[in-house]
Amino acid sequence: MANGGGGGGGSSGGGGGGGGGSSLRMSSNIHANHLSLDASSSSSSSSSSSSSSSSSSSSSSVHEPKMDALIIPVTMEVPCDSRGQRMWWAFLASSMVTFFGGLFIILLWRTLKYLWTVCCHCGGKTKEAQKINNGSSQADGTLKPVDEKEEAVAAEVGWMTSVKDWAGVMISAQTLTGRVLVVLVFALSIGALVIYFIDSSNPIESCQNFYKDFTLQIDMAFNVFFLLYFGLRFIAANDKLWFWLEVNSVVDFFTVPPVFVSVYLNRSWLGLRFLRALRLIQFSEILQFLNILKTSNSIKLVNLLSIFISTWLTAAGFIHLVENSGDPWENFQNNQALTYWECVYLLMVTMSTVGYGDVYAKTTLGRLFMVFFILGGLAMFASYVPEIIELIGNRKKYGGSYSAVSGRKHIVVCGHITLESVSNFLKDFLHKDRDDVNVEIVFLHNISPNLELEALFKRHFTQVEFYQGSVLNPHDLARVKIESADACLILANKYCADPDAEDASNIMRVISIKNYHPKIRIITQMLQYHNKAHLLNIPSWNWKEGDDAICLAELKLGFIAQSCLAQGLSTMLANLFSMRSFIKIEEDTWQKYYLEGVSNEMYTEYLSSAFVGLSFPTVCELCFVKLKLLMIAIEYKSANRESRILINPGNHLKIQEGTLGFFIASDAKEVKRAFFYCKACHDDITDPKRIKKCGCKRLIYSKMSIYKRMRRACCFDCGRSERDCSCMSGRVRGNMDTLERTFPLSSVSVNDCSTSFRAFEDEPPSTLSPKKKQRNGGMRNSPSSSPKLMRHDPLLIPGNDQIDNMDSNVKKYDSTGMFHWCAPKEIEKVILTRSEAAMTVLSGHVVVCIFGDVSSALIGLRNLVMPLRASNFHYHELKHIVFVGSIEYLKREWETLHNFPKVSILPGTPLSRADLRAVNINLCDMCVILSANQNNIDDTSLQDKECILASLNIKSMQFDDSIGVLQANSQGFTPPGMDRSSPDNSPVHGMLRQPSITTGVNIPIITELVNDTNVQFLDQDDDDDPDTELYLTQPFACGTAFAVSVLDSLMSATYFNDNILTLIRTLVTGGATPELEALIAEENALRGGYSTPQTLANRDRCRVAQLALLDGPFADLGDGGCYGDLFCKALKTYNMLCFGIYRLRDAHLSTPSQCTKRYVITNPPYEFELVPTDLIFCLMQFDHNAGQSRASLSHSSHSSQSSSKKSSSVHSIPSTANRPNRPKSRESRDKQKKEMVYR
Repeated sequence: MANGGGGGGGSSGGGGGGGGGSSLRMSSNIHANHLSLDASSSSSSSSSSSSSSSSSSSSSSVHEPKMDALIIPVTMEVPCDSRGQRMWWAFLASSMVTFFGGLFIILLWRTLKYLWTVCCHCGGKTKEAQKINNGSSQADGTLKPVDEKEEAVAAEVGWMTSVKDWAGVMISAQTLTGRVLVVLVFALSIGALVIYFIDSSNPIESCQNFYKDFTLQIDMAFNVFFLLYFGLRFIAANDKLWFWLEVNSVVDFFTVPPVFVSVYLNRSWLGLRFLRALRLIQFSEILQFLNILKTSNSIKLVNLLSIFISTWLTAAGFIHLVENSGDPWENFQNNQALTYWECVYLLMVTMSTVGYGDVYAKTTLGRLFMVFFILGGLAMFASYVPEIIELIGNRKKYGGSYSAVSGRKHIVVCGHITLESVSNFLKDFLHKDRDDVNVEIVFLHNISPNLELEALFKRHFTQVEFYQGSVLNPHDLARVKIESADACLILANKYCADPDAEDASNIMRVISIKNYHPKIRIITQMLQYHNKAHLLNIPSWNWKEGDDAICLAELKLGFIAQSCLAQGLSTMLANLFSMRSFIKIEEDTWQKYYLEGVSNEMYTEYLSSAFVGLSFPTVCELCFVKLKLLMIAIEYKSANRESRILINPGNHLKIQEGTLGFFIASDAKEVKRAFFYCKACHDDITDPKRIKKCGCKRLIYSKMSIYKRMRRACCFDCGRSERDCSCMSGRVRGNMDTLERTFPLSSVSVNDCSTSFRAFEDEPPSTLSPKKKQRNGGMRNSPSSSPKLMRHDPLLIPGNDQIDNMDSNVKKYDSTGMFHWCAPKEIEKVILTRSEAAMTVLSGHVVVCIFGDVSSALIGLRNLVMPLRASNFHYHELKHIVFVGSIEYLKREWETLHNFPKVSILPGTPLSRADLRAVNINLCDMCVILSANQNNIDDTSLQDKECILASLNIKSMQFDDSIGVLQANSQGFTPPGMDRSSPDNSPVHGMLRQPSITTGVNIPIITELVNDTNVQFLDQDDDDDPDTELYLTQPFACGTAFAVSVLDSLMSATYFNDNILTLIRTLVTGGATPELEALIAEENALRGGYSTPQTLANRDRCRVAQLALLDGPFADLGDGGCYGDLFCKALKTYNMLCFGIYRLRDAHLSTPSQCTKRYVITNPPYEFELVPTDLIFCLMQFDHNAGQSRASLSHSSHSSQSSSKKSSSVHSIPSTANRPNRPKSRESRDKQKKEMVYR
């Protein structure tokens, strides 16, 4: 061992004395591998050796500047300098020489190149002049041949350029190789920084053997790679000088050369290796190369963090170096032992201006550095840290991704997401009356929810999630897993000022979603009917696959139009597809019966096989009487397996296996009875709640029953014609031969006629005489035929009278046969003045009061007129429509109305009583009040001011009925309600009013509202609370108010059953079909068509009407009879399907009341007691013979002078005498029933 004295008067710091005569002495622990800086560390590191303990003093403070001795650990194998001389200058010199040497060479090269360029530039001008002179001296125009070497140089790319391009590709992140190389260099830089962190616990300078030190070997390998990468960067650099001065280049200069010096000297100097922390600045670039960072906020956040952390760690490394080494001019005597992490702590408290004082710099170099660092570090801390906190705080709270739950479906709801729209949607979607809704709702919106909406989401956190984003962004669609979603629902803003812009936004959402995943089912709300055509332009939009567009304007105006035919129907239908909880009221008030009906909803369920082969009325009666269910329609599959929804199709249609029925019931569980019903097990059960799934074999029938069922189904199932079908009876073939002789068989599928033959085969003996059969169009005991059959089977056109009326030169209907049509008329021809309107003496008409101007958004009046011009009305039954409003607005709507007959316009304002009196508003069947200006007002309370003022204006008017009667009689007709003894009148009425109207309160009015709370202003005599829900208010229950908000429930109803929307549209639009929408999308107008058997067959479809009990064939049931008896009688006798009552509000009172208000009762029970003033909502069959008594009237001769009672007749069933003179005995009534015939 070598002995060393403590020369220099003190112990040296760090890695040996710097030149103060300090000596070395070997530690007794040969295996010690670090340098003891003070007596304390020497004592602790060699506690197992008593000699080492005796040579060191007791533990001293880390801040004590003086030390006893310098200990450099040396082994015999390591040829370290035995004199203990510091070699830090050698490491630093290698870096400085590399940096400044390279910089000098670059500058020298640039200088020489500049001088060479200047000299060559002067010589080049002389040579160029000589070439020009030589070229001009050649008279023949030939050029001097170019030197072959110069041509080769011009054509060939220099090898330096090729190498430069190759190097550029290697380090570029645009290629896979470049990205891998850049990421690898960054990873190795972080690895070298980690090695520095490990070595920072060792002395600043120590002797190490390269072959035995593993960390030095790894660091050497890293730096060799850095050197090669530096060479690539140098070659690829365009400006070598700026490259030499880059931060990454400086880092390489002060970290790579010292490693090679370490290997040569067998020494390790911690030195400037902390500069590797500056590589962290490139962290955001690396993440961008890997497509991890994509948004600007995330990139900015990582940039700020990387700059802050790299500066922090680099400064801490410099303090660690100078504090552990000491000042060179102080002979390294003023050093202090600080770990690297203590220096990190010191820099943080310094930047934050806290400065606890527990750790501080003692060396002059350290303090000088801290002075300058405080200036920059404080500024950086004050600017970077708040911005970092702001970016972190502004991160989207709802920016995650949806995690799909196995076995649970989810839907995505987007569009107009507000507290009102979401609460209405969730209230209906998650209603308890539905079956267990195992669906999770994911809302996607680009605006974060407010506190109220956030609280709503938290209340439904088990089934609702919210994510912030846009459906126009594919990344956000991926976040909500749109590809695995069961459906996507798009909500519209019903109160926007520009409906077309809102529809365009929703259409763009549909395009984006369909572009991302074409198979996703989309249900979207649309405001304007004409914008639905744009959806047909989307290639992946397919309504057959479940895609639906709920047009609010179409349905809203359709509901109002149906109220013109049967007042109160809008309220009933709105309640049917809205989920309402049952509210029980004990008092005998009108609210009790109304709320009992409100709890009913529309459901679908497959029918039991026990119903197969039975007619629709039979099944309908069985369901109502025994199962306490009201079935109104079925889904019928034809021979080509196309399914159609048939509403009250009639008794000729037989139920097939697997038929889907549409029911009105109060609970989904109740509808299950139609599926579980078994004749063998449940035939004697009286309590419908006991009808549950049974275990018997319901398909075991007798041989005859099986043969009958096979015979009925053969024409649907076998692929052969009826002649070749072995299960077709001879009677059917005979009927087929008779029909073929009567009507030539057209190009219609033979299978389409199979239902006709089946009907003939199962026909019971008719009770009608041959003469009555002929008048009934050849049908058996029903005045109608199936819409399906009549639509596709020209052999079943009932009656030769319609064949005779087929005029090939007159177009009475549109090309589809669904609506009445006339040639386009100029608007000037339908405009009436006040005097002309008064002379016309309108009665039984519809008055439409419309508010709008030239700048108002169009509301689509075509959707109001189309249901009133449905072809299942005869021409004389059409109610005249009179529009009262601004002519400028109506001119804009006229393009869609000019093909409909019986339409007039009175320019004026609905607030003018003179205009209202001119159109005889007291004699109208319905007054509709609409406004196109509602969404242009910001104050919601004032949105409905025009409609409310018009409604109150009409109700306050007074009329002298004698004037109306005299005017009516002078024109040769009787006002409605005055003469009920006429045989032309029917018990089925569009309205039933008092014989005379002397006050506007009794005028039937329906007012459209935007804001639900404004309904309180319509009736001044009601006691509705302003916070009462719309469906509980009296105007809505009476059918005099309608708000578009009730249509929100259609979104969830359509999702759970897409057939519900089809059924609703069939009921309220008068027969609009997807084919008709495609036609309107092409021409924006109905196209006239000639009457053919196929188009005339489309008239045979059901429609809604009101049945009066005051007189007629059902008058005996109106006086205390049961609703169930009325239901069965109407169904059996006339194929009329009753589904509700329109009752006077005070009918339950024992004292007479002058109030004429009525309210809606939906699906009353069988034992519900009727009163004579009730009006019954019913689904009526089309009567082909209703217009025969008016055959002498031409198509153009019928005007608004038609009586409303005649206009609204469906079945021309002769009424009995007036109620006071009707027979009192049941025998006389039965005698009257037997004498009734169909007109």
